Amino acid sequence: MALPCLTIKEHIFHWGFRTYIMGVINVTPDSFSDGGKFCSPESVQRQAVSLVSAGADILDIGGESTRPFSEPVTLEEELRRVIPAIREIRKISDCLISVDTVKAEVAKAALYEGANIINDISALRFDPQMADVISAHEATVVLMHMKGSPRDMQVDPCYEDVVGEVRDFLEKRITWAHSRGIPKEKMLIDPGLGFGKSFQDNLVLINRLQEFTDLGIPVMVGASRKAFLGAVTGIKAAKERDIATLGAIAASAMRGANLVRVHNVALTRQVLRVVDAICRESL
Repeated sequence: MALPCLTIKEHIFHWGFRTYIMGVINVTPDSFSDGGKFCSPESVQRQAVSLVSAGADILDIGGESTRPFSEPVTLEEELRRVIPAIREIRKISDCLISVDTVKAEVAKAALYEGANIINDISALRFDPQMADVISAHEATVVLMHMKGSPRDMQVDPCYEDVVGEVRDFLEKRITWAHSRGIPKEKMLIDPGLGFGKSFQDNLVLINRLQEFTDLGIPVMVGASRKAFLGAVTGIKAAKERDIATLGAIAASAMRGANLVRVHNVALTRQVLRVVDAICRESL
C-alpha cells in the first residue's frame, strides 16, 4: 500500500523508498541501556551531533525510563530532564526531535521548545489531554501498543493471537486519534516490542510485521538492545546487543518497517543501506 509522504518543516519522508532511522537519547539516570550517559548539556549536544552525523533522521529524547518494572517520574522531574535537552540540541541543530512521553504537559512544553514529534507509548491513553495538545500543535505522533504499564507489563503477558490483538488495538487507536483532530498522515504506529510481550511474542511480531502495513500508517519498530535479543543470543549486557539488534532491524525492514528506533545509528545505517538496496523501490 502506497503511503502519503510525511512533511515536517523542510524534511520529507518518502515512505517505502528507504527505511528511516530514529536515534535515541535518554536523559534519564536509569534507562536499561544508556541510563546516566546523557545527563549534562555537553553530553546531549555531543550525542546529538554524533547521531545526526551517523545518519539519524530523527532524534528521540526520553526523560522517563520505560524499562520493565520501572516507576513513573513526576511531571516536574520529566520537564527538568527533557526541556533543557531540547534547548541544547536546538542551539546547534535544526534536526527533527521526537519526545518520548505520555504526559500532555511535557508534550506541550516540548513542542513549544521546538520538538516535532510525540512518541507516546500509551497511544494517547494515559493522559486525556495528549491528543488535544498534538492536534493543536499540528504535531506528528507515534502510537505504540503496550499491555499494562511499564511497572507491570512484563508480568506474564498473554495473548491468544498477539498479531491480531496488537493490530486491532492499533487500528482502534488510529481511528480514535483521527476523531480527535490528528490527521492520519501525521501518525505512525509501533507494535511495541518488549512492552507487555513474551519472548516468543516479539519474534512473531517481527516475523508477521507485514500484517500491520495494510492499516495505511507507517510502521516504526523499536527492537534496539532489548531483552528478547539477549534471550536469543545469550548476551546479558544490553549495551552489547547492537549486532543482535541489526538482525532484528534487517528482518523488520524486509517485512515493511518504515522507521527503526535505535541506539547505534552508524551500524544501523550500514545494514539498512544493504536491505534497502535489495528490497526497496529506490534509494
